[in-house]
Amino acid sequence: MQQREEKLLEASVESLISRVAHLKNALHSFIYKLENEYERLTWPSVLDNFALLSGQLNTINKLLRNEKTPSFRQQVIIPLLLSPDRDEELAKLTEQRVPVFSHEIVPDHLRTKPDPEVEEQEKQLSAEAARIGPEVAQKQIQTLNKLCSNLLEKLNNPRDDRDAESAAIRQNKPSFNTADTNALVAAVGFGKGLSKCRPPGPVAPGHPGQGPMMSGGPTLQQVTIGGGSGQQQGMGPGAPQQQGQAGKMPSNIKTNIKAASSMHPYNR
Repeated sequence: MQQREEKLLEASVESLISRVAHLKNALHSFIYKLENEYERLTWPSVLDNFALLSGQLNTINKLLRNEKTPSFRQQVIIPLLLSPDRDEELAKLTEQRVPVFSHEIVPDHLRTKPDPEVEEQEKQLSAEAARIGPEVAQKQIQTLNKLCSNLLEKLNNPRDDRDAESAAIRQNKPSFNTADTNALVAAVGFGKGLSKCRPPGPVAPGHPGQGPMMSGGPTLQQVTIGGGSGQQQGMGPGAPQQQGQAGKMPSNIKTNIKAASSMHPYNR
């Protein structure tokens, strides 16, 4: 009876090793294509490779769940020899992944449970999941499904549609403020909103024709008369005429000056 179980276990292990070898070769082939033939690789070919890997994994699961397959969980593996020296036969069997079977490597390769830190995190997650009620869990599931549906909808939309929507948004979005533009135009063209007070300070000497600022607002200070060279007439209220002025000011210049003074923004 014991010999029969040993033979059955040996045959099951050999079959499992063969299936895993096929899966490993398929993975190597797929990785090679991704790294070296990605320019010629098409999406249907990628799906075919995934389907092949999925089928091989399902075959291994069926083999493990078969009634004739002995339970590997009940088998115990005991290391008979530990050595810090390199083992060429072990390196060949493991494809140079495990060249030494020492005290450092054994706990990792023969571990039957997760690391203590990982196990503690799993316990915390299980406790948090147990504290959540069915209604809260259902709401969270619905929210997650809604987010996933929106994300899938955006991903499934053609790129041209997204580019068109982005362009439409950029065109319709105003790049200026109408109220600020109107205020700026009113201030420049009509002096709206500007202060009527002149900054304090004495008038610099040596500038004839600049009289004191009157309460009625600023007026045109100087004008050059074409009849004389370099002769200026002060136009401020009450400013005396300069000596040596040749003749009186023409009437058309007076009219233009009065018109310009009345159109100044501060005098409106």
